[in-house]
Amino acid sequence: MLARMEWLNYHHLLYFWMTARHGSMAKASAELRLAPPTLSSQIRQLEASLGEALFVREGRRLVLTDVGRVVQGYAEEIFSRGREMLDVVKQRGGPAGLTLAVGVSDALPKLVAWRLLQPALALGREVRVVCRDGRHDRLLAELALHELDVVLSDAPAAGGLHARAFTHLLGECGVSFFAERARAGRLKGRFPRGLDKAPFVAPADGTALRHSLDAWFERHGVRPRIIGEIEDSALLNTFGQAGAGVFAAPSVVEREVMRQYQVRVIGRTGDVRERYYAISAQRRVKHPAVVAMTEAARSTIFDRAPAG
Repeated sequence: MLARMEWLNYHHLLYFWMTARHGSMAKASAELRLAPPTLSSQIRQLEASLGEALFVREGRRLVLTDVGRVVQGYAEEIFSRGREMLDVVKQRGGPAGLTLAVGVSDALPKLVAWRLLQPALALGREVRVVCRDGRHDRLLAELALHELDVVLSDAPAAGGLHARAFTHLLGECGVSFFAERARAGRLKGRFPRGLDKAPFVAPADGTALRHSLDAWFERHGVRPRIIGEIEDSALLNTFGQAGAGVFAAPSVVEREVMRQYQVRVIGRTGDVRERYYAISAQRRVKHPAVVAMTEAARSTIFDRAPAG
């Protein structure tokens, strides 16, 4: 005879999970539209089936027991995977449009972000892109809550707090140096020596690109005159366009920078490398728009970047 299987009542687990999230039977009851006695009864049935208490009451507060915290962790995983399943099914079903919620790290040049997102808009079906710009760590927190489908960044996800985030390298490229036309004409043929004492609009201190550029200047024995340190890449490029000084940008968007800001290239280097990543909550990327982005980045976008 087959052994009797023990079944978990997922409705009861959902009621427990909602109560644990809110820390209050009354708040969970209001969201679930259940009477508090009904909700309490359902959670007691779950505790009876598990043979363990999940909550203890401290004054007017409900506090999770040690077992309750373990069950909460599993419940979070179960219902997160359920939401993920629904998202995947909806994305694959029929000709309806897709929604892509993407976080763009504030350190990622916006022209690079646009290049990476373009393949998502060329899928052959309607895609609505919702972009959120912000700090790398904040975007990873939103990714963990499934509020974002992917995060585009110039840095991988660290371990520890973001152990459930998976980093996918999209590609890398060198760096090009630009100046407005008059200054570019004076510096033509003098790269990199011409950068010595030249006004330079630098990325913000502490960024990966700034660290790499400082090391590269040191190796070549040049000391540009830093006239500004700017975090936002678009604003940095605008300073360069206005003639404030030479500036650097990823070679993968060299043509876009020249066209949009009416500047010229004075030199390139492959020794300073910029790397770009897609970070997802799944080890294997499933969203069709994210798949299109990663495939295009690896097969065409970075292969065509000018060499140093």
